Amino acid sequence: MARKMLVDGEAPVADGEQYDYDLFVIGAGSGGVRGSRTAASFGAKVAICELPFHPISSDWQGGHGGTCVIRGCVPKKILVYGASFRGEFEDSKNFGWEINGDINFNWKKLLENKTNEIVRLNGVYQRILGNSGVTMIEGAGSLVDAHTVEVSQSDGSKQRYTAKHILIATGSRAQRVNIPGKELAITSDEALSLEELPKRAVILGGGYIAVEFASIWRGMGAEVDLFYRRELPLRGFDDEMREVVARNLEGRGIKLHPGTNLSELSKTADGIKVVTDKGEELIADVVLFATGRTPNSDRLNLQAAGVEVDQIGAIKVDEYSRTSAPSVWAVGDVTNRINLTPVALMEATCFSKTVFGGQQVKPDYRDVPCAVFSIPPLSVVGLSEQQALEEAKGDILVFTSSFNPMKNSISKRQEKTVMKLVVDAETDRVLGASMCGPDAPEIIQGIAVALKCGATKASFDSTVGIHPSAAEEFVTMRTLTRRVSPTSKPKTNL
Repeated sequence: MARKMLVDGEAPVADGEQYDYDLFVIGAGSGGVRGSRTAASFGAKVAICELPFHPISSDWQGGHGGTCVIRGCVPKKILVYGASFRGEFEDSKNFGWEINGDINFNWKKLLENKTNEIVRLNGVYQRILGNSGVTMIEGAGSLVDAHTVEVSQSDGSKQRYTAKHILIATGSRAQRVNIPGKELAITSDEALSLEELPKRAVILGGGYIAVEFASIWRGMGAEVDLFYRRELPLRGFDDEMREVVARNLEGRGIKLHPGTNLSELSKTADGIKVVTDKGEELIADVVLFATGRTPNSDRLNLQAAGVEVDQIGAIKVDEYSRTSAPSVWAVGDVTNRINLTPVALMEATCFSKTVFGGQQVKPDYRDVPCAVFSIPPLSVVGLSEQQALEEAKGDILVFTSSFNPMKNSISKRQEKTVMKLVVDAETDRVLGASMCGPDAPEIIQGIAVALKCGATKASFDSTVGIHPSAAEEFVTMRTLTRRVSPTSKPKTNL
């Protein structure tokens, strides 16, 4: 008989009733793998289903590791590393490096090495599951009822499995804008596996993916035009830091088109003709739609188990990741909470501890750090200035530092590093930290620990810095930039 669930309100299992598994997981991405192997470590009998591996996802292709490992964070970061060398070569000259002749970039070599790495990681995730005692089943999973999963193969064959608990961790997928010629555009899936590097790229979108691919392709020598509807890219981030990112993108040679959308794409002999909603026309080799992602829930037959979704298809869950069907749970992007890989890992760990580990643990979404891997990167943790003012009962203290990194003083690159701390004036607690500049994600990860521990500005000020480093600026920002009350509008002075 399956293990007894350890959450209040569970209906007892009828005597003699048995299931094939204690837990059946649909989706072997980051959340699914973490949830299954953690549950197995508590003694649960676990199975997980996933589609066959392929770098580009489709209805019948996926792979162990999911979007992040196969067609997201990991391959993206590899391309960012590759694109960053362009700037390094330029900066090296004033450090005495004499580079004679052309420096050639071999896109196909990088693509091959990137693909080899994600193939390796796909195997690593399979071994992790196998070593944890998790049964791996290949195919597309969907619900028959609240305790039954049907796994389908591309040839039409199907197999059913029963489970005491079902965990859905199917993630999300890129969406396309509905304009004439939309079939000529690509999404981030295809962008990571292009056979040829584009010389002219048009990107629609102002979020993480758009900004990161703009940096990647520009770093590899392409002409890049970035179109987005807002005044600044990266909606939802601190406005001051958004301005910094926009300046850096332009400084690196990316053409920004704020407040502009695309209205039509068409194929021509010279490439893809792009028409904007302002009547502008340009020709591109590739057009990338980076306009958001949608939860991967439409093929799960959720209604059969009484699992509710919202208007965009995100699965509704409570604070413990439980759906409207008591035996069905969901974690990660398919729930559209905070759509980050480490958050999916946290949610899955909490799920396993709650259901199988005898611990009532719910995810804590306070002070979740994140990074945009533009060149240079932006990283943040905690509240932006705008968010802090919305939540504040009193005044907010803002400390900023804008400086030329030591490396740039020699290379002569005109690109400042910017740091910011947002502090509660009454309690002195640091509410948020952000940085745009080299190594920002590595630095902010450490700052996140401090914020999670409730660090005050006095704690930062009393910390001895590491010299010479950019990070030490976070513990030497003692001059107040501005004091802002909840009734006033945040102002940018960088």
